[in-house]
Amino acid sequence: MDYTATGRDALLRIAEAADLDAVEALRIEFLGKQGSISLLLKTLGKMTPDERQAEGPKIHGLRQSVTDAIAARKSALENAVLEARLASEKIDLTLPAPEATIGSVHPVSQVMDELAEIFADMGFAVATGPEIEDDWHNFTALNMPESHPARAMHDTFYFADKGAEGREMLLRTHTSPVQIRSMIEQGAPLRVIAPGRVYRSDSDATHTPMFHQVEGLVIDKGIHLGHLKWTLETFLKAFFERDDIVLRLRPSYFPFTEPSVEVDVGYTVIDGKRVVGGGGNVPDGGWMEVLGSGMVNRRVIEFGGLDPDQWQGFAFGTGVDRLAMLKYGMDDLRAFFDGDERWLSHYGFSALDVPTLSGGVGTPA
Repeated sequence: MDYTATGRDALLRIAEAADLDAVEALRIEFLGKQGSISLLLKTLGKMTPDERQAEGPKIHGLRQSVTDAIAARKSALENAVLEARLASEKIDLTLPAPEATIGSVHPVSQVMDELAEIFADMGFAVATGPEIEDDWHNFTALNMPESHPARAMHDTFYFADKGAEGREMLLRTHTSPVQIRSMIEQGAPLRVIAPGRVYRSDSDATHTPMFHQVEGLVIDKGIHLGHLKWTLETFLKAFFERDDIVLRLRPSYFPFTEPSVEVDVGYTVIDGKRVVGGGGNVPDGGWMEVLGSGMVNRRVIEFGGLDPDQWQGFAFGTGVDRLAMLKYGMDDLRAFFDGDERWLSHYGFSALDVPTLSGGVGTPA
């Protein structure tokens, strides 16, 4: 049999195939179970060893050349179809976006971005840590004794199983453990904020079992309470985007700071609502607590692996959800987690509304 002529005829017909259907028909004709080349391969079993040695390479070569030709022709036709489709289909990138936006950025996510933008401008990095924490990082290293009420079951979600070194495991009650982990891992000097979810057993209009906090920590040499006041005042002015922010620092007690101060911000009453800014000791205003803070306790610095005689620092913390409520006029914390589309569409932010200090750190969608 003249395999050369057979192969030449097959390759010619494949090259002239007009479309993919024609290529597939030729593949079946030549290489299908009953295809002409497949039948030739079956004849090898009836040949003598000498005939098989002579004819086998020719038949296999014919099959390979036809297979390659079909694959090449199929690829060429597919590329031609794709190019024709790309030439005919056009997307007008100048079309306006839909008037009704789909979805929005949750206020908590927006405020988290606002905080990161503001503190980044002051040289703070964002630090994170595990939400499932051990009691050493969550309580002991923060100078909370075994008898401290915050450790009680009615405030803290504990796990039944213990973790490494036999420590009790729990859902962190604040983001302060991140401060300990940051000091141990990074040393000093240190300037970080730690935003994230925290958990406490409480639920009403202003409390939920899961909420968000942001805490800040500065560790350096020569740090004093004046640095803390300037940092908080600068932060609150940038966050509320008002220059008339008035602060009042009141002595308080926190196990992890000494001295400790609670920070009040002045507000004025406009149309029956409290608006942050101005206020203070004036007839139409007053004070509201927004932050807890203080100088980092020496024992906490020691637990962080640092020498308190060489390093000092301050720390502060506040609720992210509470900041959002004050800034954007929300009155019920539970609505933050209800997943109500009407609430989200009203208070949500545009995905393109990226907080910047120059363009504004919070403009509702």
